[in-house]
Amino acid sequence: MLESGRLPDSAHSAYPWAIHAVAPDFALEDVWALPVTAGPDDFPQVVDRVCALDAERSGPLAVRALWAIRWKLGALLGWDGDDTGVGRRVATLRDRVPDELRDTASARSRAFAHLPFAPLYETRDEFAAELANATMHGVMHLGWVPAGDGTFSAQMAVLVKPNGVKGKAYMSAIRPFRRLIVYPALMKRAAR
Repeated sequence: MLESGRLPDSAHSAYPWAIHAVAPDFALEDVWALPVTAGPDDFPQVVDRVCALDAERSGPLAVRALWAIRWKLGALLGWDGDDTGVGRRVATLRDRVPDELRDTASARSRAFAHLPFAPLYETRDEFAAELANATMHGVMHLGWVPAGDGTFSAQMAVLVKPNGVKGKAYMSAIRPFRRLIVYPALMKRAAR
């Protein structure tokens, strides 16, 4: 099994992903190697696994506590209201998805069990989903890349478009928690 960990930005930018054309105005926040290697046709199972993760309810105590704090702050500050999401505060990126990819994720009925992401598209080696709140508009991108021995490995990239000064401050404030606590815990969970 592949080790998980943070990757250089070039691990994402070097591939000709469709997301580069869909979200060229979004900043690449993080790229992570997921602890998954498998055959070239196994990417749908990886996407299923990631969509089903529920670190908020079944992750380590520190991760559950961070999620609880985030949701409480969001409720207190109005970050997550119906008027702050995709299609309300920001236009969906689905309108930018090429026609040939537009219904690929919905055709497979991908749904996130516990996070407010909306699938954008899915290919043989790529999956993207978006979410928005009052602080930012974000994309989670999963890629399936050759590992060099006939197998493929998964990587996750997070792209964001902060909402003004408030969004930039928010992204800066959560960065160490994401990188030091949340993502490593998610990677361990995905490895199981």
